[in-house]
Amino acid sequence: MRRCIDLAKNGLEKTYPNPMVGCVIVHNNKIISEGWHRKAGEPHAEVNAIQNLKDDSLIKDSTVYVSLEPCSHFGKTPPCADLIIEKGFKKVMIGMTDPFAKVKGRGIKKLLDNGCQVVVGICEDECYELNKRFITFHEKHRPYIILKWAESQDGYLSPLAFGKDNKKEPVWLTNNYSKQLVHQWRAQEQAILVGTNTALMDNPELTARLYKGNNPTRILIDKDLKVPKASKIFSSHANTLVFTQKSSFTSTENIEYVDIDFNENIVPQILKELHKRDIQSLIVEGGRQTLQSFIDSKLWDEARVFKAEVNFNKGTKSPDFQGKLIKSDKIIDDELKNYNR
Repeated sequence: MRRCIDLAKNGLEKTYPNPMVGCVIVHNNKIISEGWHRKAGEPHAEVNAIQNLKDDSLIKDSTVYVSLEPCSHFGKTPPCADLIIEKGFKKVMIGMTDPFAKVKGRGIKKLLDNGCQVVVGICEDECYELNKRFITFHEKHRPYIILKWAESQDGYLSPLAFGKDNKKEPVWLTNNYSKQLVHQWRAQEQAILVGTNTALMDNPELTARLYKGNNPTRILIDKDLKVPKASKIFSSHANTLVFTQKSSFTSTENIEYVDIDFNENIVPQILKELHKRDIQSLIVEGGRQTLQSFIDSKLWDEARVFKAEVNFNKGTKSPDFQGKLIKSDKIIDDELKNYNR
């Protein structure tokens, strides 16, 4: 099953809105074929593993291992459960049940009804971690949310000092290796969000330009449309979704305006809209007020916090939050801490 999981990871960035899935076929305790879901709309892992099998005569004595329940419905491809039954496999080992409403136990039931021996729940926690975005989207009806920020050793996002014209200048805390890692994350997730102040002060482009991959959809919270149209966040390199109270503003080819009620908690409203648009994962990059609004709403799953080797003494404080530290890594002189809620 762990081989299935390793294979499935090859589909990261490519399978949205589908899950990442790996499959191996085992005969006499030896893997004789394997496959994974390479891209949305293309054959699923089970199909690729079966197509890669060189000797069909081994099927009746072979076992299928798959990290997620085989599908049982017609989508862009035929049901994988049907193919397993048609080929004559008698034993199927499944990592976890598919939370998608059109599958959710139906694939397992179909296999059982057709005489297959089925075992479910192998390396289940690892299979869940593999598809935490897909699972969160279908079970909680919102994207998987990653909070990300960089802070000084003494817990500040930025210093108090001001630059020319009494205007606060952007301060880069992390090294170039950390920046490249952040761009890799952007390519792996479907959307990235900032608030008005961050867009005005930092003028971020929010693309994956330092890493070869897809650019995420950019999300901007801009109640009164203060961010100038010439800002990098509106560049043609990616689409931008603006949450505002000025619903009369006209959308363009890559910029769309969505009206929300700023007298109410805006976080659930934003997440509801992103769910409607099939966005399964979201990075929240800041600033402090925006990050804190997600934390206070208890609507986050993971926090990735860079600690830089600098002290500011005064400035903009880091968000207040409590999380379970999962791991800590050194990236040259930066420290990266990962937390789960």
